[in-house]
Amino acid sequence: MSASSPVSFSRSQRVVHWLTAALVFFNLLLPDGMNEWNRAMRRTGSANPEQIASANLHAYVGIAILVLVVLRLVLRLAQGVPPAPPQEPVIFKHLSKIAVSTFYFLLVAMPLSGAAAYYLGYEGLGGIHADFLKIILWIVLAGHVIAALAHQFYWKTNVLRRMTAG
Repeated sequence: MSASSPVSFSRSQRVVHWLTAALVFFNLLLPDGMNEWNRAMRRTGSANPEQIASANLHAYVGIAILVLVVLRLVLRLAQGVPPAPPQEPVIFKHLSKIAVSTFYFLLVAMPLSGAAAYYLGYEGLGGIHADFLKIILWIVLAGHVIAALAHQFYWKTNVLRRMTAG
């Protein structure tokens, strides 16, 4: 962090964060289209138009997530990020850095592994995508929400405000 670290995330960083979050939750909570397409392909080797459209929606949302994550990384490099609040214990500052890195890894690896499975037929990556990476993402998301709540209600910092109102 430089001495000129911002005190809050920029409007563009906040918009990209919440758009990414919405799309991630959409794909995590509504993967049925891809699941139905996958089941149909395994059973019969083909899928009906509705299954294909639903699978495509899941894939397109994943691609949009990947684009937003790349944009988010560019914004992070160009605009910086606010420092951790002083009330946060050092161990949690380290855990936060690990969580952020894990998020970026997952939000790149998941769309790439999903696309490789769906578009290129690498079925093994589909299993890694849907079973392994998805579980890790849920765990990191839960930790992220718990940490945000701890900041708001336990340490009483402005972390939530930095990502909402600025």
